[in-house]
Amino acid sequence: MSLTHIQEHVDLIAKHEQEFLAKRTRTERIGDSIAAFVGSLGFVSIHVLLFVVWIGLNTLPVPHVAHFDPAPFGLLDTIVALEAILLASFILMRQARMSRRADERDHLMLQILLLTEREITAVLGMDRKIAAQMGLERAANAQEVRELSEQICIDDVAQTIKENLTPGE
Repeated sequence: MSLTHIQEHVDLIAKHEQEFLAKRTRTERIGDSIAAFVGSLGFVSIHVLLFVVWIGLNTLPVPHVAHFDPAPFGLLDTIVALEAILLASFILMRQARMSRRADERDHLMLQILLLTEREITAVLGMDRKIAAQMGLERAANAQEVRELSEQICIDDVAQTIKENLTPGE
C-alpha cells in the first residue's frame, strides 16, 4: 500500500473525527472541557493545595484567622461531596457521548467488513473460474476454496453465535 493511499485513509478518519467533534453542542463542549480538566494533574494539584490550606487554616493557629470549619471539617466534606456529584455527572455525560461515537464506529466497521466479505467471496468465485479454465480443477474445487467462495448469510452467522454463547455473556 502506498503512502499516498495510507494518507488518504488517515485524512478520511481525521475528517470523520473532526466532524463528530464539530457537531457537539456548546454544552457538550463545556462538559468535555471540564471532564478533560478533571482528569489532569493540574486539577489534582489544585485540590491538594486547597485541602492543605483549608485544613491548615482550620487546625493551626493563624493570627487574625478564625477557624471557620473545625475538625472533622463538615463544611469541607459537604463541598467535596457536592463537587464529586457534579464531576461524576460531567464524566458520565462525556462517557455516554464517547460510547455513542464508539457505536457509530462499530456500525461503520461492520458495514466495511460485510462489504469486504462480499468482495472477497466474489473474487474467490472468479479465481475458481480462472483456475478451472487453466486446467486447475483440483485446486479450484478444493473443499475449503469452494466453501469460502460461497455467499454467507450474516443472519445465519449471527444466530449461530447467539446459540453458542452461554447466557449471561
